[in-house]
Amino acid sequence: MAKYQIDETDQKILSALVKNARTPFLEIARECGVSGAAIHQRFKKMESLGIITGSRLLVKPATLGLDVCAFVEVNLSPVNKYPEVIEALRKIPEVVECHFVTGRHTLLLKMYCFNHDHLLDILINTIQNIPSVQDTETLVSLDQAIERQVWVKDHPEEKGYHRKEKKGSRKKN
Repeated sequence: MAKYQIDETDQKILSALVKNARTPFLEIARECGVSGAAIHQRFKKMESLGIITGSRLLVKPATLGLDVCAFVEVNLSPVNKYPEVIEALRKIPEVVECHFVTGRHTLLLKMYCFNHDHLLDILINTIQNIPSVQDTETLVSLDQAIERQVWVKDHPEEKGYHRKEKKGSRKKN
């Protein structure tokens, strides 16, 4: 399948839905100057191609009493046990994100806990007991100054930054 090129109308659709996933297609259609059916077709196309991966309800963690947000840097030994560690981390509801990262640490976790005692318990009695977890370093967030989705308009390609093609995916002439 040929690579799908996101055009200006797609950008408007994505921009509207990133701001508010409940925006009616007809409202987006009016803004784009096309029919509601055209918006629906474009949405379904982007969804089938994995450009849109779903929509979700966002809940402020503090409203549930989850007052501590922490980032946990994890070192593994041996690193090749990564899949087993990830499976163990998936079972910990306090872990909401997990990234395999470059630098001094192997993984970066984002967690929400009720309080510092809860965080300490999860670190000592759960995460640090996972086989192959060598050590952890924890940073507690004092304030989340920025929270947003990825940008849709004025993305880096428009400013001269271009995605590097993945090895082996070069266009053939």
